Amino acid sequence: MRYRCSLLALAICIAARAEDITPRIGVIEVYGARKVSVQKIKSALGATTGGPLPSREGAEDRIDKISGVVASRVEAVCCEQNNLLVYVGVEEREAPHIEYHPAPTLNVTLPVELMGNYQTFLDQVAASIRARNADEDLTNGYSLMADPVCRQLQQSFLPFVSRDLATIDKVLRESDNPEQRAAAAYLLQYGPRDSRSSKLIVNALQYALQDPEDIVRENAMRSLHAVAVGSKLHPDQEIRIEPTWFVELMNSVVWSDRRNASLALVNLTDDRNPDTLALLRQRALPSVIEMARWHDLEHALPGFILAGRLAGLSEQQIKDAWLSGDREQVLEQAIHPTRRKH
Repeated sequence: MRYRCSLLALAICIAARAEDITPRIGVIEVYGARKVSVQKIKSALGATTGGPLPSREGAEDRIDKISGVVASRVEAVCCEQNNLLVYVGVEEREAPHIEYHPAPTLNVTLPVELMGNYQTFLDQVAASIRARNADEDLTNGYSLMADPVCRQLQQSFLPFVSRDLATIDKVLRESDNPEQRAAAAYLLQYGPRDSRSSKLIVNALQYALQDPEDIVRENAMRSLHAVAVGSKLHPDQEIRIEPTWFVELMNSVVWSDRRNASLALVNLTDDRNPDTLALLRQRALPSVIEMARWHDLEHALPGFILAGRLAGLSEQQIKDAWLSGDREQVLEQAIHPTRRKH
């Protein structure tokens, strides 16, 4: 079984393996299918609700052979009543296509002690997830987790990143090792917030949104999201984060790209900037709508909020519609905003 899982899904997979239990599928979601039959995609997946996970490579090979599909991605995510959600993404011919940077080729690495602390942190994150203590606070502009050991390790990053900021930037842009680049993308959020350093951090992380490896993009989006949250609470930092690549990643075949981009865009559209909303409508409206329809409420909520803002609804109206379960009326208004009822 080869799956790119979220950390929480991975923790459950490990626990299930320890108990000799095969993880089961709770929900199957298909995204990116505009012309190709969803039923054909599900048939090619070779899995059903309640059944075991299929081989990812085999499933993707079968889906890629469907006429009209140019690429696919199968991703297992936690959780639907302790079962996994399986997200199946497809890219069709003539659909939006994302170009990534060429893979870097330089043999450059992070300082050994910093990389060691980061790897220790990842191990502790897995433990905190199993203990259901993985909440995090982003108000400082970087993640601080509720788990005390994780938090202590995160706080230890601050002096290292301040000292080695230029090296971390170089690793993120030029290292031939994806794990090194992913670590650099995560660690940059702990950099200092003077004007020069902030500009370097934001520019490097936005560059990493086009990295060819999805784990690097995932960490870059998480870091940028944290930086953006902090900058709203500390406007003196004068940090500006461009929405362009977040919008483009809403069309990615990779689920984690869409998930993290939607979370970032909820924050970036909080001020209802008309240019950002116009770009989102122009480039990613179908993706917003299908994400807002996802079965898992936690995963659907960011798309629904974005749809509500595209519909011109107030935050209270969006909240009321969500709590009432009336998703479709909001989505219809997002698709046809001129029909909105007052």
